[in-house]
Amino acid sequence: MTNIKMLMLVGILSTLVTSSYQALAASQSVLPLKQRAQIIDDVTAKRINQLLPKLMKETNIDMWLLISREYNEDPVLKTFLPATWISARRTTMFVFVRQGDNVKALAIAPYNVGQVFDRAWDKKAQPNQWQALVDLMKQYDPKSIGINQSKVWGHADGLVATEKERLMLELPSRYQQRLVSAEALAVKWLEERIPEEVDLLKDMTSIAHQIIAEGFSRKVIEPGKTTTDDVVWWFREKVLDLKLATWFHPSVSIQRSDNIKFDHEDAFTNGTGSQVIQKGDLLHVDFGISYLRLNTDTQQHAYVLKDGEKSAPKYLTDALKKGNQLQDIFTSNFVSGVTGNLVLSLSRKQAITQGLKPTIYTHPLGYHGHAAGTTLGMWDSQGGVEGSGDYPLHLNTAYSIELNNAVTIKEWDKEIRIMLEEDAMFDKTGVWYFNGRQEELLLIE
Repeated sequence: MTNIKMLMLVGILSTLVTSSYQALAASQSVLPLKQRAQIIDDVTAKRINQLLPKLMKETNIDMWLLISREYNEDPVLKTFLPATWISARRTTMFVFVRQGDNVKALAIAPYNVGQVFDRAWDKKAQPNQWQALVDLMKQYDPKSIGINQSKVWGHADGLVATEKERLMLELPSRYQQRLVSAEALAVKWLEERIPEEVDLLKDMTSIAHQIIAEGFSRKVIEPGKTTTDDVVWWFREKVLDLKLATWFHPSVSIQRSDNIKFDHEDAFTNGTGSQVIQKGDLLHVDFGISYLRLNTDTQQHAYVLKDGEKSAPKYLTDALKKGNQLQDIFTSNFVSGVTGNLVLSLSRKQAITQGLKPTIYTHPLGYHGHAAGTTLGMWDSQGGVEGSGDYPLHLNTAYSIELNNAVTIKEWDKEIRIMLEEDAMFDKTGVWYFNGRQEELLLIE
């Protein structure tokens, strides 16, 4: 066997060992379903007992009312359901009453609702569920009653028209006059993370990174044969194998030395199609998992080595560094109380001054992949986003730091996009990544 063949064999074996380790690490990190359920219920209880009283006080709401029918759940109500409840049952009403520095959680529902909620409806004594709600209001006599209605965030607009109509029909006029939008409370509830959730997001992001590293390896990709669509469906199958879920269909795209212009806007709207992966390609993936009621969202790049190459070309590694530079500029402008639109404007100006060509479209992350909170640009709205972009940043919130920087590659005689997305936390220390960020291209031998 020649030295060259020996080196090639060692390289292939090394890649297989690495990808096998990544697969094992990811599978060992995923918890059994029963253990997940306990974690979900424990976190929900801590959030209700430790976080919700503060939020209700900040938003000056005495009673928070959530109403949903089965399979048509308010997005916020779903975050309160016990882990063993896949949906609401019949008509489910959750009522949160502020009592000093505490909150009482009550359920007006036909069944017991986990361990956190006190059952507040005896159907035998009071057959009318709506009257039971009115009786509860009379008991606590709240001065402000929050309902989930919002023009800006769909997450906070969960009270459907028919339930609102029925509510107004059943409530005495004095309580109708006390109804207020719970938009601020709902958004705060959805966006703020407690320490236990931060630890979960660290683990989740690590799992997502391990899956991407395995997907962008020779275990999955054979240059000249494997298509981008093959890799996309490998990601879907891998997630199912790990007993996880995706909250969006992954995408894999190629940029290469050819005369085809890469249009990132067209990729967003029409997809990237299926292409055969070749040596010398720059690959990109957009991938996210759902786990323990939280979500990840990651975009990374890989380079397919040409014969004889041991590393990616310098012009591509330099392009990645400029993407990291844009990340640094952007996250350095995160300041509590500053709006997303202002952070976007400042960051774009600084990046352009430093010779970059930025597009920024960062979003909150949590119970939803595109979560409630501060929006910092959209790919088709670089001048700011009305409504959610006017919302200020708050501490203890998580974000997908999503952006791209355009770079002209002379060797390819074209412009490419370095499209990055990494999950991060914003707290009193600033912005930090849950599991680091991509600073080197993944290599496929």
